[in-house]
Amino acid sequence: MLSISATNELQSTHPGALIGLLELSNVTVMPMSPQLDEQKRETEKRLRHRYLGFTRQDFLSIPVISAYDQYYRKFNKTYHVLQQVESIALKGKNLPDVSPLVDSNFIAEVDTLVLTAGHDVAKLRGVVSMDVGRAGDQLTQMNGTPKAVLANDMLMRDAHGVSCTIIYGQDNLSPITPDTTHVLYVAYAPAGVPPEQVNAQLQRIKENVLLFSTTTVVEQQQLLFI
Repeated sequence: MLSISATNELQSTHPGALIGLLELSNVTVMPMSPQLDEQKRETEKRLRHRYLGFTRQDFLSIPVISAYDQYYRKFNKTYHVLQQVESIALKGKNLPDVSPLVDSNFIAEVDTLVLTAGHDVAKLRGVVSMDVGRAGDQLTQMNGTPKAVLANDMLMRDAHGVSCTIIYGQDNLSPITPDTTHVLYVAYAPAGVPPEQVNAQLQRIKENVLLFSTTTVVEQQQLLFI
């Protein structure tokens, strides 16, 4: 089980925030899952019913979305999970097909609205900590684009450097691949996101993974209160 802690800088910069951690090992590798596909279609149908006729302002009145919106606006950005939910609920788009472990998170994320990243534990190095962006921090995004990390953005780092930030997403070193069998899901929740919603996100990811991998072992499932 990974040992993950929050720095004092994260605690002082983002009081009231929390981090959800779900670490799963012994995951069965498979290219696709009919059970997960069924879950996708049910989730899409539920979102279209739940948000029928919603405007952007209606979405922003949802407490979870409001909390993320306030965070993102500090960096002049729009919460991308909101945009994904709008595309599914209002524009008829479907959830993507990436891989079962990635899709398990996406399905839960658009339902609970809680931002979550997934990492291959085998690719993480050294001490893992939850922190904030500092001067000189760099991130190479999954598409290979280098980014200077924004000051005070919530992030995760290991011995390689910055592994993920809220605003710029994940690095290109530790993302889930089709061969991943040991995974760490990290839910980032700014102040105002209810703990029960983060717990629901972790629980739903776990349930989705268990649909296609009954061998899965739960190494940890917990909340870090900042």
